[in-house]
Amino acid sequence: MMIPSCDPNDGEGSMRLIEDLTTNTSRVQQQVLKEILTRNADTEYLHGFLEGHTDRDLFKRQVPVIDYEQVKPYIERIANGEPSHIISSQPITELLTSSGTSGGQPKLMPSTAEDLDRKNFLYNLLIPVMNKYVDGLDRGKGMYLLFVKPEISTPSGLTARPVLTSYYKSSNFRNRPFTKFNVYTSPDETILCSDSKQSMYCQLLCGLIQRDEVLRVGAVFASAFLRAIKFLEDHWEELCSNIRTGHVSDWITDTSCRNAAGRILDRPNSELAELIETECRKEPWEAIIRRLWPKTKYVDVIVTGSMAQYIPLLEFYSGGLPLVSTMYASSECYFGINLRPLDLPSDVSYVLLPNMAYFEFIKVERTDEDEASRIECNGNGESKVVDLTNVEVGCYYELVVTTFTGLYRYRVGDILMVTGFHNTAPQFRFVHRRNVVLSIDTDKTNEEDLLKAITQAKLLLQPLGCLLTEYTSYADTSSIPGHYVLFWEFKTKGSSDLSNLDQTVMEECCSTVEACLDSVYRRCRSKDRSIGPLEIRVVQCGAFDALMDFCVSQGSSVNQYKTPRCIKSTEGIGILEEKVVRRFFSRKVPLWEPYRVESRAD
Repeated sequence: MMIPSCDPNDGEGSMRLIEDLTTNTSRVQQQVLKEILTRNADTEYLHGFLEGHTDRDLFKRQVPVIDYEQVKPYIERIANGEPSHIISSQPITELLTSSGTSGGQPKLMPSTAEDLDRKNFLYNLLIPVMNKYVDGLDRGKGMYLLFVKPEISTPSGLTARPVLTSYYKSSNFRNRPFTKFNVYTSPDETILCSDSKQSMYCQLLCGLIQRDEVLRVGAVFASAFLRAIKFLEDHWEELCSNIRTGHVSDWITDTSCRNAAGRILDRPNSELAELIETECRKEPWEAIIRRLWPKTKYVDVIVTGSMAQYIPLLEFYSGGLPLVSTMYASSECYFGINLRPLDLPSDVSYVLLPNMAYFEFIKVERTDEDEASRIECNGNGESKVVDLTNVEVGCYYELVVTTFTGLYRYRVGDILMVTGFHNTAPQFRFVHRRNVVLSIDTDKTNEEDLLKAITQAKLLLQPLGCLLTEYTSYADTSSIPGHYVLFWEFKTKGSSDLSNLDQTVMEECCSTVEACLDSVYRRCRSKDRSIGPLEIRVVQCGAFDALMDFCVSQGSSVNQYKTPRCIKSTEGIGILEEKVVRRFFSRKVPLWEPYRVESRAD
């Protein structure tokens, strides 16, 4: 009942469905909660609070708003072999790994077979929405660069993997309904190749060969798309050689991937190779997307939240093509879609589809205690939980979800601002993740984890007679891949000459910080290579006083000022940058092992 039939080829029918859902938001939400409670009232988790009842008001009074730590023991019991009925009446078929972390490990989110159908429903709605704004998408293909990530088997035999890997490996993706709007240049075999380098190479090769058919390009995240541009910059000569000879490079050893690319590269094409070479030799690479794929109408990537930092680079490479963020989703749940996809990235809002989950919101307040203009929760937040239809335009909220898969009143950690309504359904702008201070790719480093890592690295400074007195950080995305930058100010014993800092020790400090960051960061650094080596920039004594003076001049209170542990202001970064005396980079790749689920025997 909660997953209506949706034919992506039926544009008018799909748009009517969106109108119906967003016109009857409150009624649909009540039906969703009723169905979730009816299904799951006798699960161990809910029964402990509701004793089998399904009353909405009782649910709100008795079931607590929770973080991951409260539901983690139940999920780990399922991972270790106990029945799904602990939290869900439907079988948990896999666990989805969230890029948010708990104790350095990715969070595990329950998923069911039906949940894939719910994701499919949302994907099918994206096509008619885009067709409303962009003509002729049925006359070509999309060059989407999509990748799978590592997965493990838990002690119970359930697979744990990222949500997109789950979707790409599902029959829902492989057997997606044929539609003229849903044809990709990348064969499925190249997407499903577990070697990310071979996958990237073959997907770009196929995209270049079919350049005249490409009407839209993209990846899931802006960071991944820009990584593909950098990969193209490093490998265009070899790709052109393949196109000229009609032969896929010998180092592509994944048989399925190689055969799929070979079917696209079915003959030598020296004319195409020369055309691509001509464009790639031109410096700079401004508008390279328009030049290599001249019929492209837009770039389809998520550029909201932490991905907004990549907008300038995307605009440079795309030559001003529209940047389209089509949907809002997470490992916990797929939430909603962008009904005005051609809006500027800064204006993007998502309407939460009321049949996807039961949505609640904790009202939060914006504070100006530092230049980052943080948004903080009021108290424990629980007294200010409101329903989807009761949010107010202009206000900030933290998203809370109750899903069909076994999460009940779960704090997702996303901070949203209400920008308006589509019919009776509110539209939200994604502001940021709660507590996250640094992010380059799918990593999310919070202030506490950063402090712990720096505290560990500080121990290495003792023999140098240096005391770390202040630090801040920022995500430097001016190059690809981006990397973490730490500004450190020292108090030295005796000589204040910082030029004599021991390079080996400082490089080890960089490596130690990286080794102490969480599993997702270390995977991005070591396996995905989507984050570059961490950098420490040592600044002159007094640099952070200058930063404070600037912040105070911008309106911060002298009495309440505290050093921002992540600096967002371009001017603030510039002030510190002017006072940098030494730069050090990590010389080691941090150790990464696939996450594991702790068994009870541990």
